[in-house]
Amino acid sequence: MKITSKTFGNLPNGSQAELFTLINDNNVVIKVTNYGAIITSVETPDKNGDTSNIVCGFERLEDYLSENYLASYPYFGAIIGRNGNRIANGKYTIDGVEYSGAINNGPNHLHGGLEGFDKKLWKAEPFQNDTEVGVKLTYTSVDGEEGYPGTLIINCIYSLNNENELVIKYEAETDKKTLVNLTNHSYFNLTGGKENIKNHELELAAGKMTESVDLIPTGKIIPVAGTAFDFTSNKKLGKDIGSLPDGYDLNYVLDNEEGKFVFVGRLKESTSGRLIEVYTTQPGIQVYTGYWIPELTISGEKKFGSYAGIALETQHYPDAPNHPDFPSTVLAPGEKYEERTVYKFGLID
Repeated sequence: MKITSKTFGNLPNGSQAELFTLINDNNVVIKVTNYGAIITSVETPDKNGDTSNIVCGFERLEDYLSENYLASYPYFGAIIGRNGNRIANGKYTIDGVEYSGAINNGPNHLHGGLEGFDKKLWKAEPFQNDTEVGVKLTYTSVDGEEGYPGTLIINCIYSLNNENELVIKYEAETDKKTLVNLTNHSYFNLTGGKENIKNHELELAAGKMTESVDLIPTGKIIPVAGTAFDFTSNKKLGKDIGSLPDGYDLNYVLDNEEGKFVFVGRLKESTSGRLIEVYTTQPGIQVYTGYWIPELTISGEKKFGSYAGIALETQHYPDAPNHPDFPSTVLAPGEKYEERTVYKFGLID
């Protein structure tokens, strides 16, 4: 195993972003930049031993900064925070004090605001030991940033081992009660982008979902049985997707409010033979099939577009601050936010 680094490019303010390449002994290669803590590439072998990138991303920093990409911004591979997903009307209350965040998604606050963690330059510390290679990324979000109270210190630790596991660990501490709900927004396409994801098969260890209207939870937890949202047994994403105007974009309930490390689900694709297993300590997972991913021209080649990838975002529930019965996203001084998610790459037996 090894880790290498190089310059990824310069940001408009003159700061320099780095790109870290994590390589294990099984030809799995993961590239991470400290700009947005973005996973830019995940290369894994297919059933014939041929490797290709199985996430949506770019080879150049300038493409992450381009107007065309940001105009229909899909958050490729980024860490989302301070609060992932939506907050209804951008408003929430902590200890009787009302706070407001930017309205940047219809009438709602999405993914931390106008300039969330996905657009920040993180401090990076690469590391290597006997069992893994990785990079520890650190960012300090000051009191009042994007309307959030408290100064929050965040660590996002990416590592790769010889079990072909991409491990993402999140840590955070605050000096004032605040919200924290971190996730990674990688979109997977196990064909390496040769086809869309409708022929991918998904299985989830989740028999319930948060009922939503216009992507905001009503507060009810409802069963998925008998609906297009049921993935309790293996099912092609395309089987029922035609009955949904914008494809899948919903939060599944994992019955894991205690924060145990549990199996979440499995994504596979028969042509390539690739599969991914997902494990997490989080209570929910947002499944988004990328209907709104823009088609972009990159180096003269048309790429991406609707259903170019599927995001499997382990998380706390959307709009959790406004639903007292949901697992809490409030972090207090003296507490430590700790979550872990693992994406394990392999081949179909």
